[in-house]
Amino acid sequence: MPAFSPSRAAIVLFTLALILTGMLGRVAYLETFGRQHIIRSAERQQHTTLCVRARRGSIFDRNGHELAGTAQSLQIYIDPHFFFEQGEARRSSAAQMLEEVRRLAKIVDCDPDELMALMREKSDKRYIKIAENQPDRIGEEVLMLNIPGVGIEHQSVRYYPMGSLAAHVLGSVNAEGVGAEGIELRCQHKLAGKDGEKRFGKDARRRILSIEEGDYVPPVHGQHIVLTIDANIQMIAEQELRQVCREKGAACGEAIVMDPCTGEILALANWPTYNPQNPDAPQELRRNASLVMPYEPGSILKPFIIGPALQSGIIRVNQVWPTSAGPYFAHGRRRVTDVHPTGAHLCTWDVIVKSSNQGATMIAERLGNAGVFRALSSFRFGQRTGVELPGEDDGLLKPLNQWNIESIPSVAQGYEIMVTPLQLARAFCVYANGGRLVNPHILKGRLDSAGRLIEQYPRPRLEDLPQVLDRSTADLMRRIMADVVVRGTGTKARAECKYWNIFGKTGTAHISQGRQGYAANLFNSSFLCGAPVENPRVVVAMTVHKPDPKLGYYGGSVSAPAAARLLKRVLAYMQVPQSPPLPLPPPEIIPALVRFNPAIYGERTASATE
Repeated sequence: MPAFSPSRAAIVLFTLALILTGMLGRVAYLETFGRQHIIRSAERQQHTTLCVRARRGSIFDRNGHELAGTAQSLQIYIDPHFFFEQGEARRSSAAQMLEEVRRLAKIVDCDPDELMALMREKSDKRYIKIAENQPDRIGEEVLMLNIPGVGIEHQSVRYYPMGSLAAHVLGSVNAEGVGAEGIELRCQHKLAGKDGEKRFGKDARRRILSIEEGDYVPPVHGQHIVLTIDANIQMIAEQELRQVCREKGAACGEAIVMDPCTGEILALANWPTYNPQNPDAPQELRRNASLVMPYEPGSILKPFIIGPALQSGIIRVNQVWPTSAGPYFAHGRRRVTDVHPTGAHLCTWDVIVKSSNQGATMIAERLGNAGVFRALSSFRFGQRTGVELPGEDDGLLKPLNQWNIESIPSVAQGYEIMVTPLQLARAFCVYANGGRLVNPHILKGRLDSAGRLIEQYPRPRLEDLPQVLDRSTADLMRRIMADVVVRGTGTKARAECKYWNIFGKTGTAHISQGRQGYAANLFNSSFLCGAPVENPRVVVAMTVHKPDPKLGYYGGSVSAPAAARLLKRVLAYMQVPQSPPLPLPPPEIIPALVRFNPAIYGERTASATE
């Protein structure tokens, strides 16, 4: 018998002490810090929680037409682990299992061999989706098979019942059902609602046993959004924009229709467009160019310089400017020519009507850099409009300290400044509503999930909006721009809209190619217009980019006729009364006008009943 060893005894006792200390420490941990972890682990083993998805709210136009909605469809899933586990207990042979798979594959229209291979590959998984967006009939047939582990569940699907209509306004949702662009993104929080949940008890095989009343939290369905858009006007705008872009071989274009007194956007169209239902549409098609793609506008900028100049008293409406068929040298150095030379001196009225670059440059020189900058700043160029859509660009109006001697002739012709179509539409509303600057809006109100009105977004009264020009100057400018359509650069618009008096301004601008200068055969062709002159109801901004020069590229021949057709259809839809014959210019102006013919003001080429 070995002799007693104090050292070995000490080691044994020390080891036992360590074990006991560890056990006591473990017990202490389980009773304190580890308690919640164990409880949560037990909860996970004994219970399961399923998310109850909230239904995404719809988007409506101003008249209640649904533009975006959520539909319930079925998706079919299988629990491979449960399928094979139960198969061993209830199936007499492997052939029976293969037959079940074959029958299931036939209903969901897939290859049975591929389905079986997928199930075997993921045999340890508890959930595989094998079909989605299925009608109720398919779901009933699947359930009638009574195959272990195969089930159905409801799925919310975003749909756009009017296809591509107003796609750039609505935007789309991603694969997770979250807004990716447009109103879907801007109003994501309100549209999405809040998901609920169900908490189930389950057995050791993870089969659901029960649900307690307190374990169900119902979802809060999303709110509905009402837009200022009118689906019918939006359709008209998209049709006319598409037609002119295709006819003129253009790369792209934009059209905006606004109420000049409220700032409500009745239509906002971009071409080419896309269907929001298609998640794989190229990014360049999804871009809302009306907000995010500023450009140099050309001559449509002239009214926003001349209007403030008239109000300031620096110039007079019948003041004659020494324009000529030859070039004019701004500040004695910058060569300025007229695209539409008259060969005569022009008064301020005809500088706008004939779109004279020379006359506009002379007026801008009278204002000076600071005066032109103040004029354009008063219309908020270079600033976002604040419309409730994501991604809006500021445009570009350079700080005054960056202007130089070359800036006046450039800006007077619509260069060295970048604007968006929406900024132009907002600015043009000043001449339609008596001199006030409106704030463009596209949201009209919200409804709860049951369709009850929650909020109607307030609109400021017109008289409370900033006064950019006094009413007399705004009315005078509107009357001058009515002559643009009668005897100026926009006469082709008059032929397309015979029963209402239109006021407008054309614009044609070469497109910059950076350091390579301006392209000789690439243009932006624009037309700003409104009607009727006597009581404007709508304003239209239309821009066509890069039309084929062989088919025409001037704003007066490309955008003006299309915008006038758009105006005509919108005014008819709105049941706006026809205009009386346009009155002649004031008697004190007529002697200063070039080749004035009073007969053209009363021309009506067709009757209203035709």
